[in-house]
Amino acid sequence: MFIDHAVVRVTGGTGGSGASSFARFKYKPKGGPDGGDGGNGGSIYVRGDANLATLLDYRYRTAWKAERGEHGRGKTQTGASSSDIYLPVPPGTLVRDAGSGDPLGEVLSAGDTLRVARGGRGGRGNARFATSTHQAPREWEPGEEGEDRQIELVLKLIADVGLVGEPNAGKSTLLSVISAARPKIADYPFTTLEPNLGVVGLSGHRTFVVADIPGIIEGAHQGKGLGLRFLQHVERTRVLAFLVPLDSPDPQASYERLRQEVRQYSDTLAAKAHLVLLSKRDLLGPDDPLPPLDAPEAAGVLTISSVASTGLDELKEYLWKFVERAKAGAPAEDHFSPAAGGWDREHAE
Repeated sequence: MFIDHAVVRVTGGTGGSGASSFARFKYKPKGGPDGGDGGNGGSIYVRGDANLATLLDYRYRTAWKAERGEHGRGKTQTGASSSDIYLPVPPGTLVRDAGSGDPLGEVLSAGDTLRVARGGRGGRGNARFATSTHQAPREWEPGEEGEDRQIELVLKLIADVGLVGEPNAGKSTLLSVISAARPKIADYPFTTLEPNLGVVGLSGHRTFVVADIPGIIEGAHQGKGLGLRFLQHVERTRVLAFLVPLDSPDPQASYERLRQEVRQYSDTLAAKAHLVLLSKRDLLGPDDPLPPLDAPEAAGVLTISSVASTGLDELKEYLWKFVERAKAGAPAEDHFSPAAGGWDREHAE
């Protein structure tokens, strides 16, 4: 089960109270104050774990509380501090305060750690209050309460290439033939109900990650279909690939709808470098002309067939170069040319 959202209550441990004690020795009746400090309560952290892919664990347990620190003791013994709690989450998790909605931070890679609930400080014992004029203090401090809040965990998958298209555009089929991923494939809309990640391998130990996002329909940015819930998963991708099937009644309108939905969801997402993949080339005859498609903002227009494996090797090389250019900070509007190692519609045919 793919869970990409969870609300969890986290409570830091209360600090231990300081002790009020006086030393008692056989030959020293007035030994003075020796109350120790209390230990600190445990804090709660969120930590990235590369072995996790969803937030499923937080569907079944929604409250975490750290232990309190031990109280101080006589002979100026400080109470033991409580152990901290680490909540493992997949890399790419955004953490927000559930009450205010303010972001607390992000966990972008394995090992990244973010404190979400601070443990209370231990109270001071009466030995801390002794002065030259106040030699027998009986004051002591209780431990501080730990921080208590509800946090919202939102998973945004981290991938190099995000596949965006309407239902039945061929995204899952493409992912299954260029990587080892095995998404569900069927001949009806909304087959993909959750994002899928696949690692594409090339010669020379080169790899990049592709994300298959559930189909986007008109109005997805307003919550229609599954788009609003899953558009968040392409926010972290470096580049986008818009799939437009050649059996679409109007490929130009399909492309423009996808661009509009992405733009209305996020201007930042719409500004990412993208290319257009005309999928299902096998549905046209060898001499059938390709439908015209005007995509001036795209880095290229490629024609492929996942079923017939047409153009897939060239596509993988193209995507590799495209991702590397994005990593290097190349402008999104830069277009590949055949001379630069790219691949356009004419070369596809």
